[in-house]
Amino acid sequence: MTLQKTNTGYTFAPLEPRTLPVADSSVVFPVGRVYCIGRNYRWNQDKSVAPQEMPPWFMKPASAAVPACGALPYPPGTQDFCHEIELVVAIGVGGRNLQAQDVEPLHIWGYSVGLDLTRRDLQQIAKRSGEPWEAAKAFDHSAPCAPIVPVSVCGHPRQAAIWLSVNGIERQRSDLSDLIWSVPELVAMLSRSVALQPGDLIFTGTPAGVGALQIGDVVSGGVTGIGEFTVSISQPEATP
Repeated sequence: MTLQKTNTGYTFAPLEPRTLPVADSSVVFPVGRVYCIGRNYRWNQDKSVAPQEMPPWFMKPASAAVPACGALPYPPGTQDFCHEIELVVAIGVGGRNLQAQDVEPLHIWGYSVGLDLTRRDLQQIAKRSGEPWEAAKAFDHSAPCAPIVPVSVCGHPRQAAIWLSVNGIERQRSDLSDLIWSVPELVAMLSRSVALQPGDLIFTGTPAGVGALQIGDVVSGGVTGIGEFTVSISQPEATP
């Protein structure tokens, strides 16, 4: 491979930063890193939960974050492509070892609703073999988000419906009050593992009812007071 000469000091021109729209605004939100919290709703009401423990989490690349609109291509390498509707937290001020009581007033820039799209068959293989989840979670277009709503507009939602339907049939519904770990707790716990940065997105977990998607499906979802979206599942992208 021959390196191109540039006048910028880079071996080649760096990619433009990934951004997401801000609701009712011409400005955009620059995406840093994408963190995803495992589940965080009780799928089985009889299952005991130890909320003082840090829930499992994983990451997606910033490039996985795309606007939740139009068509989303069915990803390669899977026969079990699943939806997970989630409240998304947008960090405006970073930090390490945050205190839960400081998270809302000092660190959250806004909120969105998004999909943690998953290649479920690859995830199950990874679980059985104890391997990482990247192949199941960190693929192109796997973190679509509705426009981000600033805190100055929506406040800090603690009680609001979260829902998802496929082809007009509801599959997921819960309330933000049912989160096992609250948003301030999640952000504070995560900050003890990594130093959070402005632009980071945190997907806060999904309610019961996750299921498979097929080409041609129309997926709608939302969080009351934050936003709604509708996307369709299209044919896989052509190989370049």
